Amino acid sequence: MGGYALAPGSMELSTLAFTAIGTAMTSGAANTLNQFLEVPYDSQMNRTKDRVLVRGLLSTPHAFVFAVASGGAGVLLLSLAVNPIVGLLGLSNLILYSFVYTPLKRLSILNTWVGSLVGAVPPLMGWVACTGSLDPGALVLAALLYSWQFPHFNALSWNLRPDYSRAGYRMMCVTDPAICKRTTLRHAVALVGICSGAAPMLGLTTWTFAVDSLPLNAVMVYLAWRFYREGDSQSSRRLFRFSLIYLPIVMLLMFLSRKQLYESKKE
Repeated sequence: MGGYALAPGSMELSTLAFTAIGTAMTSGAANTLNQFLEVPYDSQMNRTKDRVLVRGLLSTPHAFVFAVASGGAGVLLLSLAVNPIVGLLGLSNLILYSFVYTPLKRLSILNTWVGSLVGAVPPLMGWVACTGSLDPGALVLAALLYSWQFPHFNALSWNLRPDYSRAGYRMMCVTDPAICKRTTLRHAVALVGICSGAAPMLGLTTWTFAVDSLPLNAVMVYLAWRFYREGDSQSSRRLFRFSLIYLPIVMLLMFLSRKQLYESKKE
């Protein structure tokens, strides 16, 4: 709920709770539909062969009914208990993940860009739940999540290339490793611009955040550069592990440096 916490509005626990529950329900529905559609392929990957649908611990009709019920109820809850824009964002993300990203994984490397869009929507939902509108600050958050996913996922997928190849997934790391490494470095550099440029310039944070986030972004760029140059399992693991701690720390720094908090302290 980073988007809700960073938005310039008053926090209402009931709205926050409804947003969290509705988002969890739509996310659960999207993940269920993803696994429902990918059972034949998940069975070929070591990483996914123990999922409940692959092992037959849950029938596919039951999973589908759960997805429809959870997704429908989640969108309804977001629309009625929060606001219609959040409900529309939740529905759009469910459709994008389940029916665009999922089949695209077997057709084109563009699936990674679509998947990154999916990851950028939840902070928008949190922001709109708090403010009722999409503002420049929300777009900064979305851009941060969007760019972060490239070093995060590309580093993760690098050591899973045999699995993806065996299952027939057209991931960047399999079909074009050079593009995989270039986009990783490119978006690591983009994170510097987002944190030290866009965030304070668009009024989401103070300029303190621009400075405080520089060391983290410097490490991210360095590790992405090492991955770009070496492209081995060690460099990819280091980048992936750092990406796991990078996001929560950057979000915490952003929260502590948000402009609304600074201005309330001055008053």
